[in-house]
Amino acid sequence: MRAALYARVSTEDQAKEGFSLDAQIKRMEAYCRVRGWDVAGTYRDEGCSGRTNDRPEYNRMMEESDQWDILLVMKMDRIHRNSVNFALMMDDLREKGKEFNSMQDKFDTTTAMGRFVMDIMQRIAQLESEQIGERVRIGMEYKAQNGTGNLGSGHPYGYVYSKGRLEVVKDEAHTVRAIYNMYTRGSTMDDIASFLNKAEIPAKKGGQWNKQSVCNILHNPIYTGYQRWDGILRRGEQEPIIDIETYERINGPLPIQ
Repeated sequence: MRAALYARVSTEDQAKEGFSLDAQIKRMEAYCRVRGWDVAGTYRDEGCSGRTNDRPEYNRMMEESDQWDILLVMKMDRIHRNSVNFALMMDDLREKGKEFNSMQDKFDTTTAMGRFVMDIMQRIAQLESEQIGERVRIGMEYKAQNGTGNLGSGHPYGYVYSKGRLEVVKDEAHTVRAIYNMYTRGSTMDDIASFLNKAEIPAKKGGQWNKQSVCNILHNPIYTGYQRWDGILRRGEQEPIIDIETYERINGPLPIQ
């Protein structure tokens, strides 16, 4: 049996006794000698979190899986601290015909009990993944109902995010109304951008106006008090800056359900 030895320490773990990379490797080498396994390679990730797969040595080890038969770790939390990622790794190992062994946890897929425990853990990981999805969906619905969905880390011109909801910025709201008025009277987006720049009215984050920034305002239904989420327009709690009739003269009927 050819074994790949994987050791990891995060910044916090480095100060803990018995978790150094050298200590982990030495104990796994001794374990291999007892089991009669050959050490096919050692992989050491220093200062890497176990909650992500973005680890250079971990990824190199998985890419070199044709060189070993079993993946050995000292403890399961050395390989993954995220149960979903652990389950995905086990699926990958199973497809490649590889085994997994965690010394201190007595978790060994070469035994019937180890395979049974692995199946239970994968079911738990699936449940956790589905629960996370439900929490994300509930959070998105709440944001949509409160006019804050799909805003990313920022907020649209004319509003500021305050105390869990969008609040109107009066000076910017006047500019939004002026943009709609000028466009409905025949001004082009380039004309509007030029006018605002000459008037020294700053765009979002103090920048210059251009055709795209004007276009974003003209086609964003959030200024009518609605918020688009999951392809559906829903009434938010933010105060409208323009009326629906003005918006629809430019964009056509709002697909309100």
